[in-house]
Amino acid sequence: MPIYRAPVDDYRFVMYELLELDKQRDLPRFADLSSDLVDDILTNAAKFCEEVLHPINQSGDEEGCRFENGVVRTPGGFKEAYEAYRRAGWGGLGAPAEFGGSAMPIMVTMAVAEMAQSANQSFAMYPGLTSAAYSALIATGAPWMKEHIVPKMIDGEWAGTMCLTEPGCGTDLRLMKTRAVEQPDGTYRMNGTKIFISGGDQDLTSNIIHMVIAKIPDENGQIRDDLSTVNFFMVPKFLVGEDGKMGARNGVSTGGIEKKMGIKGNATCVLNFDDVVAWRLGPKPLPPKPGEKRSASAGMAGMFGMMNAARLGVGMQGISVGEVAYQNGMAYVHERRVGQALTGPAEPDKSADLLIVHPDVKRMLLHCRSFVEGARAMAMWTTLNMSIAHSNRPEADTAALLADLMTPVIKAFFTDMGFEAANLAMQCYGGHGYIRDNGVEQFVRDGRINQVYEGANGVQAMDLVGRKLGRKGGAAPIALFGLISGWLSENDDAALAPFVKPVKRGLDALQQATMWLAQHGMQNPNDAGAAASDYLRLMGIAVVGWMWARMAKVAQAKLAANPPNAAFYKDKLTSAKYWMERMIPECPMLFERIRAGSATIMEFD
Repeated sequence: MPIYRAPVDDYRFVMYELLELDKQRDLPRFADLSSDLVDDILTNAAKFCEEVLHPINQSGDEEGCRFENGVVRTPGGFKEAYEAYRRAGWGGLGAPAEFGGSAMPIMVTMAVAEMAQSANQSFAMYPGLTSAAYSALIATGAPWMKEHIVPKMIDGEWAGTMCLTEPGCGTDLRLMKTRAVEQPDGTYRMNGTKIFISGGDQDLTSNIIHMVIAKIPDENGQIRDDLSTVNFFMVPKFLVGEDGKMGARNGVSTGGIEKKMGIKGNATCVLNFDDVVAWRLGPKPLPPKPGEKRSASAGMAGMFGMMNAARLGVGMQGISVGEVAYQNGMAYVHERRVGQALTGPAEPDKSADLLIVHPDVKRMLLHCRSFVEGARAMAMWTTLNMSIAHSNRPEADTAALLADLMTPVIKAFFTDMGFEAANLAMQCYGGHGYIRDNGVEQFVRDGRINQVYEGANGVQAMDLVGRKLGRKGGAAPIALFGLISGWLSENDDAALAPFVKPVKRGLDALQQATMWLAQHGMQNPNDAGAAASDYLRLMGIAVVGWMWARMAKVAQAKLAANPPNAAFYKDKLTSAKYWMERMIPECPMLFERIRAGSATIMEFD
């Protein structure tokens, strides 16, 4: 059976030594965030994930969800684990206190989410989607929804979903066919089909609140092939009155569940909306004045907020699968004996040496570890920026831009690298890696899905290049480059040279690539499209490199004091050096690919 131990010590390092949480007390939700409180949350979350969620991960994958007579059944143990999760209050950890939550900052909730997803990604997706859904209701819902529905979702009595994709419409919302027609009482009647709905039905909760996008006919009764008639709706599985009482079954039904390669313990459903009662979210859009261009529904801001939260969550899944795969690969190479060390037998009295003595095995594991710990630092830095963005600090606007810029990078680069890590960890097992009993092949299957959903990674790259870079005159990349350049100038000393010089090399390549895109992307959009995925990876490598340089500085300072846990900091320096020596060299190569342009690619018919 696979193993998992939550990385509590690494989170303490990132939060308190790298990001200096004790100095952030002026931020919203940070005032009472003592180290004792954070330690208590991390320790208890670790125990829950290790002892409750992880033991049913492999069995949940083997059993999967079942669709019986129109009803979805989750794997054995999931209902009991969900009830324990609910009783412990984990679902409301980041929810506002006025709705019954614990009001922890996103830095803490994302740390707990990583642990849960490493332990059991299929399970963790149920409450994770509920969190995204109730956050959208808080932002856009009517007062009665906030009073009666949101608290039940935070409590975990009710769940939530995101219903966006249709059989003929994924990313391109213009092609959407689901429609909603207003009724005299202000509700809507909705008809259509949604697919790939994670947690679309289950036997864990008494009600499910679906967050759905659909088109409203215009004043002439027409459904336009643009975004002007797309609106955001709440559709409960069982109707809910404005007094909060649950009523009859609504017209939403499950058409089936997908047979898929991974995350089999989470039900991925086809949902049919047959004349369902729906409530539009956000202010009602007004018809355009003569000559005025139609604009998207105001409620769509809630949908995009929900999607961005989900994309960050999926990015954390990339870290999660990398972490648990790495742990199992590391355990295996300390048990399995194959061959002898290249410099001579490490244990002459044994029949063979342990796998860990071989350079290529060490390379694979160090690749996993340097990604996981570097990405974790970058993710926590981004969540800190999200909190700063809601503060009164002078850098609040810049922090918001940086968080927005990092969102597609976190989603795509982290899930790409998480899949790489899962593959490498499986490779450490040799032929035993693809044997189901050992469990590591599940991480490969689960990790591959993360690259596809919540906006495939190529779409994230286009979002970065086509939207995020040029927003507000390029303010976000300018701010990022300024931060990294400033840090490099302040730390240009001999001790940090092995880390500063490579980061500068990565930054130079990133800046050159950004200038190239600014010059060529507007002239030929295909150049931007052909470069997008390489550019996103280049930014990910460079920013994680900066995180490693910062962590190396902390580790050097700690080692100078001869601490009792010196091995922890020495390992940090080793992982940092790996990133500088093996990952940063990709940056100039990626720039070369970017400036090759799109001509050859577009010749392909």
